[in-house]
Amino acid sequence: MNQDRLTGRIVEVEVYLGEGDLAAHSAAGKTARNQVLFGPPGHAYVYFIYGVHYCLNFSCMPKGQAGCVLLRALEPLEGIPQMARARGLRREGLQSTSGLRSLTSGPGRICEAFGITRDGFNGKKLYRPDSPLRIVDDSSGPGEIRESARIGITKSPEMPLRYFLAASPFVSGKRGATD
Repeated sequence: MNQDRLTGRIVEVEVYLGEGDLAAHSAAGKTARNQVLFGPPGHAYVYFIYGVHYCLNFSCMPKGQAGCVLLRALEPLEGIPQMARARGLRREGLQSTSGLRSLTSGPGRICEAFGITRDGFNGKKLYRPDSPLRIVDDSSGPGEIRESARIGITKSPEMPLRYFLAASPFVSGKRGATD
C-alpha cells in the first residue's frame, strides 16, 4: 500500500447529457469553460459551485459530442489520514463507517479530500498511468446498481440519471430507486 496515494471506489455517479438536458453545463453549447465536456472521453471537467466547492466530472462522449459523469460519492480506501486532514476532520472520528462516509460522500467532499481544483486538474487525462488523477477498474464487481433522479437540481430533475451501489454505506443521498 502506497502511503502517499489517495484512492477511493466509485459508489455513486450522476450522468449529464448534452442537448435536452437543461441541468448539463453543455446544454447551451460549447464555451471556453465547458469545452472539456465535448470530448474526447476520459478527461476531467472540474467546476466551482456555489462559490464554495469544486466538483469532478469526466467527459464520456466522442469528440464533438457533450456528456459527462459527475462523481457523487466514493468509498475511501487508501490515504484516509491525508483525506481527513484535507477535509479538516479528526482521525478519531473515522473509526466508524459513518465517520469514513464524511470524507467522500458528496461531490464537494470528494474534491476537498483529494485536493482537486479546477486549476490543478481540469482537462487532465484520467486514463493515463502518469496522470495525477486516474479512474481505473479495480475488478471489485459492482453489486446491485440502482438508479434514481439526480440530486439538488431544478432543471430536468425528472431524468433518472443517478446511479449508485445499493449496498454501499458511502452513498451520499437517499437510496430510493426508480424502475
